[in-house]
Amino acid sequence: MSSLVALAGFVALVTPEASVIRAATMAAIAMLALLLGRAGAGVAVLSLAVTGILLADPWLALNFGFLLSVAATGALLLLAGPLARGLERFMPGPLALALAVPLAAQLACGPIIVLFAPQVPLYGVPANLIAAPAAPIATVAGLGACLFASVPGVGAAAAWIAWLPSAWVAHTAEAFAGLPRARLDWWEGAAGFTALAVVGACVAVLIAVPPLRSGRASGVRVVRVSLRRVAAGLLAITLGGAAGTAAVSGAVVGPLTVPRDWAIAACDVGQGDAVLVRSEGETMLIDTGPEPDVLADCLSRLGIRSIDLLVLTHFDADHTGGAEAVEGRVGHVLHGPEDDRAGAVWRALGDPPHTEVVAGDEGALGAARWLVRWPAAVAAFEAGNDASVVIDISGGGVPQALMLGDTSEGSQAAMLRGASLAASYEVVKVAHHGSGDQLARLYSEVGAAVAIIPVGENDYGHPRERTLGVLRTSGASVARTDVSGLVLIAAGDDGGLRVWRERGG
Repeated sequence: MSSLVALAGFVALVTPEASVIRAATMAAIAMLALLLGRAGAGVAVLSLAVTGILLADPWLALNFGFLLSVAATGALLLLAGPLARGLERFMPGPLALALAVPLAAQLACGPIIVLFAPQVPLYGVPANLIAAPAAPIATVAGLGACLFASVPGVGAAAAWIAWLPSAWVAHTAEAFAGLPRARLDWWEGAAGFTALAVVGACVAVLIAVPPLRSGRASGVRVVRVSLRRVAAGLLAITLGGAAGTAAVSGAVVGPLTVPRDWAIAACDVGQGDAVLVRSEGETMLIDTGPEPDVLADCLSRLGIRSIDLLVLTHFDADHTGGAEAVEGRVGHVLHGPEDDRAGAVWRALGDPPHTEVVAGDEGALGAARWLVRWPAAVAAFEAGNDASVVIDISGGGVPQALMLGDTSEGSQAAMLRGASLAASYEVVKVAHHGSGDQLARLYSEVGAAVAIIPVGENDYGHPRERTLGVLRTSGASVARTDVSGLVLIAAGDDGGLRVWRERGG
């Protein structure tokens, strides 16, 4: 009863907003059921509470917070007990009960979570088991700190006491999140929900339903055996599919699923740039995309373990946000003008040697040669899109390619005025995800056979129809990562290009 009183006081203290009332209602139901020792009564009260809440606000049926709180409460009422009894076959009762609570919550909430974050935390149950004892202490001490904040010494002491378990929870989360393979990528949408729900149901059956003991088989025993066999089979099929998907995108099997003789690769990293160039065993990465995980997946699939030369065209997040994926694996960095975000990027990369480049700088990548076309040595534009590094690379099996960063019509015109481009190009990386701010004359002069547009879901209308029209007029075949996924380009035996698209041929 004291817990219910404390819960009511907590709601009053933090103000009774809808989310607070919802969480408090679910917590009160769970506590009442435990107090009365009647899970069935708790389920009835939960059903009544959910019905009443949805009648008052039907839109909560689409609220993930509401769905998760209902699922977690229902799992504690219905699933934790059977799981604990099943786990007692393998471990002492108190440990089985302690493990059953976070396991029940994860089995119930996991399918909902993948609807907005398609990943499964592999260490979620042990992390919650370790952090759980600290949570009530932090809550009660934090409540005391708020109530006695005006009392000299008492409020500060309570806040200090609350800090210790809070820090324990935070450090536990950070430690488990930093472990290898802390998250397993999962299918998105309804397919991901269904697959994880099946996995959860099968795990619950295999733990909660005891195996058949020796003796005469009754109808109930036959059903029990059949249920366990079906659960084991479905679990094997689902986990086998997930393992196969992970293997296909992994460093061992992944390279076998794509052509191996590529020279230019445009990774599908969403709304951002990450383009690889390879010549005689050396690799250049031009920008890192917005997120480390998606870049890491692309590098793993292509079998890339180290980056000899990283080119950061500029420091916008959609070009540097994935830097952590190549931390400690970069030989040297070439970059455009630095801004106030550069320091964080260097730290994310592990502080590799880096050099700011300007038009005219050149060097080698394997047997290929690269040449910086922009920005000009005399700053004409501020750091950012218009001062993006534009790099020209060819030779050593690499088709003549021009990578335009995020330059706009103005900086493209300035580049054309200040330097002569190569006589012909085979590949052009379209500037700024195909935005409408492009110089049509530039693409006409480049005359590339293939135009790469790294682009993802966005609110800007990229790539713009005007830009696509300019590319069609110039004679280029367009390869968009949002449509084609991973794009690989290699020089053909006949002197032309071979273009491989992950989707669409």
